[in-house]
Amino acid sequence: MSSTPRTDDPVHRHGPLADAQGLAFGTTMTALGITMLTHLGLATGQTAGLAVLLAYVTGQSFGLVFFVVNLPFYWFGYRRMGLRFTLKTFAAVALLSGLSAVLPQLVQFDQLHPVVGAVLFGMCAGAGLLALFRHGASLGGVGILALYLQDRLGFRAGYTQLIFDACVFVFAAFVLPWDRLALSVLGAVVLNLVITINHRRDWYVAS
Repeated sequence: MSSTPRTDDPVHRHGPLADAQGLAFGTTMTALGITMLTHLGLATGQTAGLAVLLAYVTGQSFGLVFFVVNLPFYWFGYRRMGLRFTLKTFAAVALLSGLSAVLPQLVQFDQLHPVVGAVLFGMCAGAGLLALFRHGASLGGVGILALYLQDRLGFRAGYTQLIFDACVFVFAAFVLPWDRLALSVLGAVVLNLVITINHRRDWYVAS
């Protein structure tokens, strides 16, 4: 039997409850990944990676820095992606900022191998971002630009994020020791591979 979807099939949109659980799942998985990342003293790419590095440098909490760094991007998101997407993204950023402050108090790691932690971060954050993308949201910043380019130009979101990651890791090279930098790159590669391989709009209909 062919797996090609029929063009006369009805389009099913996500309802408010489905969107709410999607945002909750996506932000929680990403926050868990960030908790492992910061526990190991690693960094990552994208807007979250920039916020992690700024938090290390300034001594401020990741949640606060992440929320502030995303503020300039909402107008672009509103103009290019619409009010619904922007409101969902604002909610996701706010949820992640709050969860990233709470989870370290609830989830602690007596033993977490750095290589395993880097890979698990990439997988958890990748799964979280996929859930947010599927429900018409992102975690702001470069994610807005990445989704816009994919929708308008067909340029994969993961590729845009890889380019931005390269810039962030140049900054990270001045902040982290080489071994932590290498592990950070590993985690970012895993995350972007998860997105690049799995985020295809023709595989599902997003609201």
